[in-house]
Amino acid sequence: MMHFADSLTFSGRKAVAAWAALPFPALSGSSLPDTLSAHQQDVPWKLLSSWREQKVSCCFAQSVVLRGICKEKGTSCPGQPRSPLHSCESPEQVLQQYLHTQFPGAFSTSHVLQQPCDTRPPFPQFFSPLLTSRGFLLDKAQGSSSAGVESIPVLAALQSSPVLHSLLSGLCRELQARNARRCSSFFTAGVEQDDFQEALEELKTLSQCYETGFGADGSEDEADSD
Repeated sequence: MMHFADSLTFSGRKAVAAWAALPFPALSGSSLPDTLSAHQQDVPWKLLSSWREQKVSCCFAQSVVLRGICKEKGTSCPGQPRSPLHSCESPEQVLQQYLHTQFPGAFSTSHVLQQPCDTRPPFPQFFSPLLTSRGFLLDKAQGSSSAGVESIPVLAALQSSPVLHSLLSGLCRELQARNARRCSSFFTAGVEQDDFQEALEELKTLSQCYETGFGADGSEDEADSD
């Protein structure tokens, strides 16, 4: 995983953020172009970190894997206008086109796998009644089912993005606010005060590598010179 993260980082950046959609929000009977076309304003995956909710408006590099979506070429639903995504020849092209539209200029790799994630027992059945046994969304709940959810489509992503500026700088502030001298067990473990301060400075410097120049929240992107 460390080497994989290294392939997505440059310009002094060393960390990536993990995102996921579990399950991937696809309506039963809809195609991948239909699903992604419904998420043009905001991507359908969430940050896995415990840090406060962040919207993804830009990133420097990313790797995205989607599994459990049929390989058939999708057609738009009745009454829904065709989008550029519906003109793609394969699910891989659909996902790549979507990433290019949402994150222009970012280095993106994507993979689409047909096999879904198995969620049969002993996997905990904490899913909504709005899911079919294959993990696709329904317009309304169909009542309780003894069969449960047997599999789900999942999207997972690793991103090097400005979101990490807020996350890392916030962590640095929390550590600086603590009086490390009072934690005797902390230094008993072999950590020196000077080493602790040096680590804080390195963390602060690392967080600055994810700034875009338009504010710490990364709400606007700046063309990456790399």
